[in-house]
Amino acid sequence: MTNPLYDRMFGKHAGKDTPFLYLPDGTVLSHADFLEKAARIAHVLTENGLRPGDRLAAQVEKSPMALALYAACVQAGVVFLPLNTAYTVDELSYFIENSGARTVVCDDARKTSLAPVAAEMNARIETLNADGSGSLTALAGAMPANYPTAERNEDDLAAFLYTSGTTGRSKGAMLTQKNLLSNAETLAGHWRFSAGDVLLHALPIFHTHGLFVATNITLEAGSSMIFLPKFDVDAMIEWMPRATAMMGVPTFYTRLLQDPRFTRDLTSHMRLFISGSAPLLADTHQEFEKRTGHRILERYGMTETNMNTSNPYDGERRAGTVGFALPGVELKITDPETGETLPQGTVGQIEVRGPNVFKGYWQMPEKTAAELREDGFFITGDLGLIDADGYVHIVGRNKDLIISGGYNIYPKEIELVLDAQPGVQESAVIGVPHADFGETVLGLIVPAPGETPDLEAVMSAAGSSLARFKHPRKLVLVDSLPRNTMGKVQKNVLREQYGDMFVSA
Repeated sequence: MTNPLYDRMFGKHAGKDTPFLYLPDGTVLSHADFLEKAARIAHVLTENGLRPGDRLAAQVEKSPMALALYAACVQAGVVFLPLNTAYTVDELSYFIENSGARTVVCDDARKTSLAPVAAEMNARIETLNADGSGSLTALAGAMPANYPTAERNEDDLAAFLYTSGTTGRSKGAMLTQKNLLSNAETLAGHWRFSAGDVLLHALPIFHTHGLFVATNITLEAGSSMIFLPKFDVDAMIEWMPRATAMMGVPTFYTRLLQDPRFTRDLTSHMRLFISGSAPLLADTHQEFEKRTGHRILERYGMTETNMNTSNPYDGERRAGTVGFALPGVELKITDPETGETLPQGTVGQIEVRGPNVFKGYWQMPEKTAAELREDGFFITGDLGLIDADGYVHIVGRNKDLIISGGYNIYPKEIELVLDAQPGVQESAVIGVPHADFGETVLGLIVPAPGETPDLEAVMSAAGSSLARFKHPRKLVLVDSLPRNTMGKVQKNVLREQYGDMFVSA
C-alpha cells in the first residue's frame, strides 16, 4: 500500500455516492464529495510547500471543511495537529513553536494575532471559518479534484495531540498511522459498526474522541454521520430518530435526561450509546436504562493510546467500570514504585501495551523514557484495579492520589459515597495541604437541582462507610465543578482554589 491510513480509511470510498455527512441545514455530503474536498486541500498544502512529515497546526471550528483538512493531511503525508478552539494566542504560540508547524490554519478572527507567531516560525497562515469560507477554501476551489496520494508507511507519524498540561508544559503525543488505523479497525469490529449505521456526532474534532474514534470508525465501516457543530439538546432530539448510534461525554447524557422529550420512544431504534472522556456516574447509568431501556457502553482511552478498554457489546455493561482490554491490547496493574504486577483486586497504576500506543513525546526523550517502558508498556498515570470478574475500574489519576498522614487515599472511593447521598448531584474530592498530615481530604459537593444537601448527614454517612483516615475534613457546597472541553473535572483548578484552606490548621 502507498499510504495505509489513507487507503484503508479514506481511499476505499473514492467514487462512492453513499452519504457520509448529514449537515444541520439539510445538505448531504457523499463519501465521494468529501474526498474531492480533501484532495483539493491536499493540493493547496503541497503548493504551500508542505512535504510528507511536515506539521500543520489547525485551530478551526468544526465543519465539513475542517474534517476534510484532516483527510487532506493524511493523503499528503502531513502530520495533523488539531488544537482546542478555546486555546489563547499565548497557548497556541507554544504549540506552533514546539511542533515546528510549517502551516497554521485558523479562523479569520485569529489571523492577525497569530500572524507574528507564524512569521517567526517561517510558517504560512491560512484561514478557515465555521461556515467553510476562508483563504484555504478559496485556494482549494481552483485545485484538481484528484491528488496523487503520498507514500507513507504504518510507522510514519499521522498526527500530534498535545496533552492538557495540568502539570508543566503540554507534551506532544506522536501518533502513527498504525496507532490510528489499528484502533479504528478494532473498535469498528468490537462495537459492530456497519455501512448501515448513522452516528450522531456532536463532539469536537480537535480531540481523540471526536476525531480518531468517532470519525475513523465511521470511515472504517463505510457508514455516515449526522455532523452537528456542537452539543445542543434540541438538535440532538431532532436528529436522533435518524441515527443508530451516539458517542458522547457524560454531560451529553445528563443533559438529555433532564429533557422530558428524551424518551424510550425517541431512542427505540437506536443500537448503541457510548460514553467516554470522563467517568459516568452510576446513577446516570441507571436512570438512562430506566428511561430508555438502553444501557450505556463505557470505555477508557487517552491521548497517547486512543482506546484501551471497553465494556462488552454483548454481555454485562457494568456501571462504574470501563470493561475489559480491547483485542490486541494488554493491560496490567503495577506498583508505582517497583513496576511489579500487582494481585487482582489491588489498586495500582494502569499500564497498557499494544498497536494503539503512541510513539513517544515530540522532542521530549526524557519524558518518553519515563512513561514508555522499553518493553512497550505505557504508564498511563491512571490508578485502577481489575476486579474478580476481570472488569477494569478507574479510581483516579496518580497525581490526584491523596497521601494523608502516610495513608494513600483514592478520591474515587470517597466520591462514590458522597454521590450516593440525598440531594447530591455529584462531588469532587481533592487533597489540600495540611500542617499536621501533609494533606487532608476536602469534598466539594454540587447539589441536585432544587435541593440543599444536609452536609452533616452527608458527613455522617461518609463516617460510617469509610475508614477514619479517609473522612473528609470538610465538605463545601459549590454551584458546579470546573471541567475541560471533554467534560473532565479539573482537579488542579480546585486544588489551586482551595489549597490554602487548612495551611494554618
